[in-house]
Amino acid sequence: MNKLVPADLWKLEDYARERAAFRARVLAHKKPRTIHLGAHLTLVFEDRLTVQYQVQEMLRIERIFEADGIADELAAYNPLIPDGANLKATLLIEYDDVEQRRRELERLRGIEHDIRLVVEGTEPATTVADEDLERSNESKTAAVHFLRFELTPAAIAAWRAGAAVRLEVDHPHYRGATPLDARQREALLADFA
Repeated sequence: MNKLVPADLWKLEDYARERAAFRARVLAHKKPRTIHLGAHLTLVFEDRLTVQYQVQEMLRIERIFEADGIADELAAYNPLIPDGANLKATLLIEYDDVEQRRRELERLRGIEHDIRLVVEGTEPATTVADEDLERSNESKTAAVHFLRFELTPAAIAAWRAGAAVRLEVDHPHYRGATPLDARQREALLADFA
């Protein structure tokens, strides 16, 4: 997928007019790209449209309109756009209760390295977490991580041929698997085009 450039973005006043319709479009687009892995992990698979929305929202919230500021936002978010042989996702570790979340983030330290994407009949995709900066420390993990799943050409071909696809987590304190349904497989398969 092509990275975003300034010409792909609305100016602040134009975005204000387009925001409601664009937001509705992006939220509908995100539905099949949002996958729950057990009760407390959610992966939102990013692509060019979801990243454009993030950038537009940051420009709006921070009132950024100068070229340098726009370039900084693009540099920060463009790495979340898949490169054609991978998928990229934001991992959210979600607990409503603040104290429970604090305890679980301690127990789940390193979980971002224990998530796999499996295309049936192929080796699990290599998962790389937090390439921009380390989000875990000696005592806890963060509630948000950025993951990249590198797929082999054989895995992509199997996916295109209709192989089952699932997400797995195998951490000492959190295990589970979620098969992707047909709509999710189709939405994510578009990232390899």
